[in-house]
Amino acid sequence: MNRFDVVIVGAGFTGLTAAYVLAKQGKKVHVVEADETPGGLAGTFSFGDGVMVEKFYHHWFNNDVYVPELVRELGLDGDVLLLPTRTGMYFNGRMWRLSTPLDLLRFKALSFVDRIRLGLLVFQVRRIKDWKSIEHLSIREWLEPLCGKSVYKIVWEPLITAKFSVFAEAVNAVWMWKKLVLRGSTRNDKGGEELAYFKGGFGRLAEKLVDAIRANGGEVSLGRRVTGAETDGKNIVALRTEQGSIQGEKYLFTPSFPIIADILKECSTPDWIDSLRRVKYLGNMCLVLRLKNSLSETYWLNVNDPGFPFVGVIEHTNFDTPESYKGSHIVYLSRYLAVEDPLWAYSDEEYARFAMEHLKRMFPKLDESWVIEYKIWRSEYAQPVTERNYSSYVPDGTTPFGNAFISTMAQIYPEDRGTNYAIREGRKVAAQLSACSPPLSE
Repeated sequence: MNRFDVVIVGAGFTGLTAAYVLAKQGKKVHVVEADETPGGLAGTFSFGDGVMVEKFYHHWFNNDVYVPELVRELGLDGDVLLLPTRTGMYFNGRMWRLSTPLDLLRFKALSFVDRIRLGLLVFQVRRIKDWKSIEHLSIREWLEPLCGKSVYKIVWEPLITAKFSVFAEAVNAVWMWKKLVLRGSTRNDKGGEELAYFKGGFGRLAEKLVDAIRANGGEVSLGRRVTGAETDGKNIVALRTEQGSIQGEKYLFTPSFPIIADILKECSTPDWIDSLRRVKYLGNMCLVLRLKNSLSETYWLNVNDPGFPFVGVIEHTNFDTPESYKGSHIVYLSRYLAVEDPLWAYSDEEYARFAMEHLKRMFPKLDESWVIEYKIWRSEYAQPVTERNYSSYVPDGTTPFGNAFISTMAQIYPEDRGTNYAIREGRKVAAQLSACSPPLSE
């Protein structure tokens, strides 16, 4: 049996970046992924005629560092799109543009005074330098005194409720603070927002990473699920998979905490497993529509009316062009929810019908004949829930085993999950893994 320097569980961007860095250093690495495609939530799929799109929508911000750095390193600079975007809100049966400061002044769902308060919010949140000073507060407890009850009720409460479902009042203020600071810093000189995208999707970037890993002597196994581990008490000696065992000197786990807990529960202490399961997650249902016609000119439309089965309408081809998808229009309808929610149990057909009924309320011209094809994707652990004082209980990167480590999207706090941070963490953990031992091949 081959023995590897590092065995990495998960072919999301953290695992792939770590493997890429280590393979370039001459380490023998093996990435093991249960899915048939790399990239994690940024993976791609093909419609019936071969048109390839991402399972879940993605972009990166114009001030992100680690994605463009990796793209340049792979020699793919020419595949980056940097474009201004149109954002808006659907509220009380009407579309509102919210791309620029002038749009905000026209947002008559709020009084003039409240519009000013909303506009000044970004400047107020920038004054906070120590995020731990607000970690004990919920989003409502922190934000409502800053912007007023009316602004919170109309603008923020529907989004927070739709995003975090049953955990809406439990998520701490740091999550919202980070979002506001980040979005406020991505504006161009005219006050509009610029975002970046990789041609062909982030899944294609993940595939390029896989190619680079293999070109440097590493292995990537897709469609291979890790089911357990074998230990000698102090160290992991092998991982069990459905296609046999894999041995390594060191191990890195990058999936969500519940998945790691399932893999290691038979060989770890109950207290440590409980600490992994302490972090709660929300699932995501994402309906990907391929349409003959465009719904609107808006890229990102937040849905602030209660009762809708999605929190956002993301018309991807108002960012990347329809020509990339054989002239069709790609729309994502995203919904975060607890997996105990009855909606999670809907069949794909039931959810598609339910979502389309609501979409027609927003876009009355929409007709069933517009739909070329659709696909629904579900992720059980899409969004970590950062409750009050999250930093006091989120597990660190160590495990009960001296040669095994963890790096997941639940640990990048105070940042929220994102490809940019996944790449950053992949480089960081690769440096930690390579610091202790030479390659076996030496």
